[in-house]
Amino acid sequence: MIRAIITDIEGTTTDIRFVHQILFPYARERLGEFLRSHQEEPEVAAALDALRAEIDRPQANVEALIETLYAYMDGDVKSTPLKVLQGIIWRSGYENGDFRGHLYPDVAPQLKAWHQQNLRLGVYSSGSVEAQTLLFGYSDEGDLTPLFSDYFDTRVGAKRETESYQNIAEQLILSPEDLLFLSDIRQELDAARLAGWHTCQLIRGDADTLSDHPQVNRFDQIALETFLQEG
Repeated sequence: MIRAIITDIEGTTTDIRFVHQILFPYARERLGEFLRSHQEEPEVAAALDALRAEIDRPQANVEALIETLYAYMDGDVKSTPLKVLQGIIWRSGYENGDFRGHLYPDVAPQLKAWHQQNLRLGVYSSGSVEAQTLLFGYSDEGDLTPLFSDYFDTRVGAKRETESYQNIAEQLILSPEDLLFLSDIRQELDAARLAGWHTCQLIRGDADTLSDHPQVNRFDQIALETFLQEG
C-alpha cells in the first residue's frame, strides 16, 4: 500500500527552465557581493565552514570560497554548501516578488487530492530544503507547504545512490514498499527501486526509451491502484 509519495522538483513538478534561466542566474549574479556582506551571519558562516570542510581548506578566506562556488556552478557540482547558499539568496528574491515558484498546472491539484486522501507527501531534491520550501511556499499556486510533511536534500545522500532512499525510508519510519518516488530521471528511479520503493517517471517531453519505469506525462495520470496491485 502506498502511504507516502516523495517527489523530485526540477523537471518533475517544475519546468527545468525556471531553475536554469531564473533561479541559477539570480543567485550567481548576487553570490560574491552577498557573501562578502553577510559572511559573519550564522547561517551563512555555517555554510561557508561546511564548504571549507568539503574542500579540506579550513583556513580558506571568503574570496577563495567564492571562487570555489563559481567553479561548482560552472561544473553543476551537487555541493550541499552551495545549495544552502543559493537557497539563502533565493529567499530574498521570493520575498521581494522578483519571481514565483513555477509549477506545472497539473501538479497542485493532484498534490491537494492526495493530501485529502491522507497520503503523506514529501520532497527530495538536490536543491536545499530551504530552496524547496521557498519554491512551494511562493509558488504560482500560492503557499503549498502545508501539503508536505517531509523535505529531503543531499544531506541524506546523492539522488542516484540507493542508500539515500534507504535513509529516507528510515527517517519516515515506513517500509520501502509503502513509498512511491516521482522523478523525471531514470537513474534516480533506478536507485529508489533498488531500495525497494515504487517508482513513476514524469515525462514532460518525449518518452524515455531506455527506462523501464512506469511513465506518465502529468501528475493526474498517476494511478496509485497500479502500485497497490504491484505491492
